[in-house]
Amino acid sequence: AGRRAPLLALSLALRTLNCFLVRTSFVPDEYWQALEVAHSMAFNYGYLTWEWEQGLRGYSYPLIFASIYKALQLLGRDDVQLLIWVPRLAQAVLAAFADVKLYSLVQHLENAETAKCVYFCQLCSWFTWYSCTRTLTNTMETILTIFALSYYPVKGTKLGSSCKYLALIALAIVVRPTAVIPWIPLVLGHFLQEQQKADLILRNCIPIGLVTVGTSLIVDRIFSGEWVLVQLNFLKFNVLQNLGTFYGSHPWHWYLTQGLPVILGTHLPFFIHGCVLAPKKYCIFLLAVIWTVLVYSTLSHKEFRFIYPVLPFCMVFCGFSLNHLKAWKKPVASFLLLSNLLPALYTGLIHQRGSLDVMSHLQQLCNSSSQSQAFVFMLMPCHSTPFYSHVHCPLKMRFLQCPPDLTGNENYIDEAEAFYSNPHGWLNNEFYTDALLPSHLIFFSVLEQEISSFLALRGYEKTANIFHTHVPQGRVGSHIYIYRRTTEVNS
Repeated sequence: AGRRAPLLALSLALRTLNCFLVRTSFVPDEYWQALEVAHSMAFNYGYLTWEWEQGLRGYSYPLIFASIYKALQLLGRDDVQLLIWVPRLAQAVLAAFADVKLYSLVQHLENAETAKCVYFCQLCSWFTWYSCTRTLTNTMETILTIFALSYYPVKGTKLGSSCKYLALIALAIVVRPTAVIPWIPLVLGHFLQEQQKADLILRNCIPIGLVTVGTSLIVDRIFSGEWVLVQLNFLKFNVLQNLGTFYGSHPWHWYLTQGLPVILGTHLPFFIHGCVLAPKKYCIFLLAVIWTVLVYSTLSHKEFRFIYPVLPFCMVFCGFSLNHLKAWKKPVASFLLLSNLLPALYTGLIHQRGSLDVMSHLQQLCNSSSQSQAFVFMLMPCHSTPFYSHVHCPLKMRFLQCPPDLTGNENYIDEAEAFYSNPHGWLNNEFYTDALLPSHLIFFSVLEQEISSFLALRGYEKTANIFHTHVPQGRVGSHIYIYRRTTEVNS
């Protein structure tokens, strides 16, 4: 415990710095499935996406942020900047505790030297830096996975607490049902080595399962107004109906050839080396990584963040490798630090920053006298920016919708697709009279040429040019433009 206090202080300082050095957007879910929902829960306005109508998401995770929002409101401190940063700082604090838990686990299983190496690898990881302070369910799932792992009864050791680790897994499943995947081999391994199997099921699994499912049901009943088993709906949608493909599909080998190598970065050779070196009792950790990657590979829709929860397992093996390198330890540690620093800072401060920067322009509309007349329309791929959680005023805003078709209609086209198939025509149809026109239009630079005549004809002028990314792709441009309607043009 004496050694852990300075470690915790270091972790807290680093993760707080980490939090403030991540000013980019990663995926829409960090706002739309967390902060936006929390804003709606706490302040009675906010946009709930189609997943909430279909009962695919549970309110337990956004409830954490809604509680923070409510506390800030009661203290009269519900300033938009605090609403943005306090939830992220809360994630940073949890991430710092998780770093120390990972150190403690390896210290108990091995020794302080190996633990230091694992801790160093964890702090160096560019993807952990990029993700661990974001308000994503995947982030909370990863943090709870580390906490659970620290209580897991590893074979051949007297460590662990069945009750604690199973309760933390159950909590992770409530936050994100897919959290069960990495734990299937670990729980099975524990069950097979357990002498009192009936005790494990009757005294631990069943009571913990009933309490967590019951609590989740009650929370969702309070906020959705009906009884809904989110975990079952989530499984049905993503696995049985495989409707996640609506958001893109990838080849089966994507996690092996791109997903895992990218999130591991320069840790990859040390992970492989560590897998060869690690004692036999850690096979179960490696099995969890392989199993998770294989299971996710069977689903068509793939994302880097889905396999984020196995990254801490990988760091354990990287730590073994680093510790084994003896004379090479310092040069390798320097290499890991420097090679991860660049991607961490670039992705955290530069890549895809426009989505957040544009919101600070909209916040100024809230403070102006023209707020009641303002109408902002985001002509971008749907959910490209945050929404009310990042303006915190009832500004009239609209974005292009893109819910998947749940009726089986083969000719279904969502609003965003309809717009992009003919931007100029769509705008003329939608705003057939000047009275309907938005006061502000926000769109990516790639769209400007296509709608330039509409903008000129309707009296719009560019008021902001915001950098977004160096690698524009498809409908996502390098910059975001804000156009304001400055003149009344007679139609």
